[in-house]
Amino acid sequence: MDAQPTAQQESGGARYLPIAEHGLIGDLRSVALVGTDGTIDWYCCPAFDAPSVFAAILDADKGGCFELAATVPATTKQFYFPDTNVLITRFYTEEGVGEVQDFMPVDGVSAESERHRLIRRVLCVRGSIPFRTRVAPRFDYGAEPHTVRMAGDVAVFESAKLALGLTATVPLAVDGLDARADFKLSQGESAVFALDRVGGEVAPRRCARTEAEEQFTTTVAYWRTWLSASKYRGRWREMVHRSALTLKLLTYAPTGAIVAAPTTSLPEQLGGERNWDYRYVWVRDAAFCVYALLRLGFTGEAEAFMNFLTEHISPGDGKPSGPLQIMYGIDGRTDLTERELDHLEGHRSSAPVRIGNGAAEQLQLDIYGALIDSIYLYDKWAKPISSDQWDDVSALVDWVCENWDQPDEGVWETRGGRKNFLYSRLMCWVAIERGIRMANRRGLPADLARWQTCRDTIYRRIHSKGWSEARQAFVQHEDGDVLDAAVLMMPLTKFIAPTDPKWLSTLDALTEELVSDSLVYRYDPLASPDGLRGDEGTFSICSFWYVEAMVHSGRIEEARLAFEKMLTYANHLGLYAEEISHTGEQQGNFPQAFTHLALISAAFNLDRALG
Repeated sequence: MDAQPTAQQESGGARYLPIAEHGLIGDLRSVALVGTDGTIDWYCCPAFDAPSVFAAILDADKGGCFELAATVPATTKQFYFPDTNVLITRFYTEEGVGEVQDFMPVDGVSAESERHRLIRRVLCVRGSIPFRTRVAPRFDYGAEPHTVRMAGDVAVFESAKLALGLTATVPLAVDGLDARADFKLSQGESAVFALDRVGGEVAPRRCARTEAEEQFTTTVAYWRTWLSASKYRGRWREMVHRSALTLKLLTYAPTGAIVAAPTTSLPEQLGGERNWDYRYVWVRDAAFCVYALLRLGFTGEAEAFMNFLTEHISPGDGKPSGPLQIMYGIDGRTDLTERELDHLEGHRSSAPVRIGNGAAEQLQLDIYGALIDSIYLYDKWAKPISSDQWDDVSALVDWVCENWDQPDEGVWETRGGRKNFLYSRLMCWVAIERGIRMANRRGLPADLARWQTCRDTIYRRIHSKGWSEARQAFVQHEDGDVLDAAVLMMPLTKFIAPTDPKWLSTLDALTEELVSDSLVYRYDPLASPDGLRGDEGTFSICSFWYVEAMVHSGRIEEARLAFEKMLTYANHLGLYAEEISHTGEQQGNFPQAFTHLALISAAFNLDRALG
């Protein structure tokens, strides 16, 4: 049964900005979402997966927020300070023009990283404008009580597990559990607000205008220096570089982990139950991360991510070769127990709000192909893997040879029972084939006869049981006839020639059934029940896979048009959520790393094809 938005959800929309009406700032440990109205309505401190401090995006009343806006009628526009992750929100009023500069200081070597400072600089650039701010933290997803007191001119918010200090260059006043300030700025004047994590060795400290200016300059320099390493000089440089900057924001510097998205429970459909926590590291993203980062020239990030995979995921030190867990915490932990937060209403009343992710316990065989392909790419383009790492790879390939022929939950993490998914078979083939390539290229020891026999068996199995004569297409699972956008990866992984008649027929079938104005649905949940209520939007990663598949198949002009159309679905800053609704709205967690990885790959390959 389709889930339709209720009257409460529709009326509640006025209390919530659309998901796409946000920008992202961060310090390589956590992020904040800043709305086009100047409100920070999502922030977890001190890490991506820590309990939220501001979560008004999930509950406008109980979630907490940091409001900062003109108090007179205004229109607003947002943009990033060029080539950085410093966000500017401009307020246009009849009395003048003002702007808020939002950033979290980062210089790569700061000894004060534990402060997790969040700076909001307010400037009046024309005329004279009155402003108001309200800082209303609600700790532990709004469930943990707190107190607030003035310690000199610093407002200190204290809960049982976390304390924050708010300093400002204008007078602050305590109002119940919040802090407020009203002030007016004339042309050339500014005000600074800084929110710090305090406690332990980190003492409350004022943030003067000069210090804020210095940290602004340092942060801008950090992002520009980082981005200057990019080797991309193609047609879509602005979008590709924004995607790269976004991926860097989703990187947890202490471990090199990259989260799938920095949010939880933003709905894939209003009124549906497809609300998940994406603040973790998916093994599946590994190959795409390494490919995109290396293609752009960011070898340091690729190496850090590989180190994370080696330390926390690859076998060795008593860890089994399989089955591997499909996702991990940003610190490598494996306990991601899923639970629902019943006290939060959800974005536009779309419950449940979930933290943790039960899919971590699923069997998803495709992750082996993603993992070993990422190691193969790194070994080929960056740095040869060590002998110990090769032993790990060999153990993984041996496990795949033993276990590929079993049903699993598949790439889309369905909760409707295990099936013999074609994509899982495909990526098991990739795992073995890439292992063989590494062994042959470097003369590494391997049971090549066994590996080659198993690889060839999987190849023939896909062609015999994954092909539907009735549909004239490769299909979602064995002996079925449901189409699935995941098969777009077949030519991308070099399993099948992109001009093979069977592939071209499959591409035509996918275009006819799953593509709408360049947007691609994963599958039809009515034809292939996935155990969840409701419809879903088109999956942006599939749309970029579609572009790339057409590039490889020689349909260059069609691919270019589809790519340009996809760019129109980005938000005003060039950011993408997981899905796009039938009305063109962003849906699901935001922004999503996988989508931006696929954008980079599609742009790179389309550029190369266009010459």
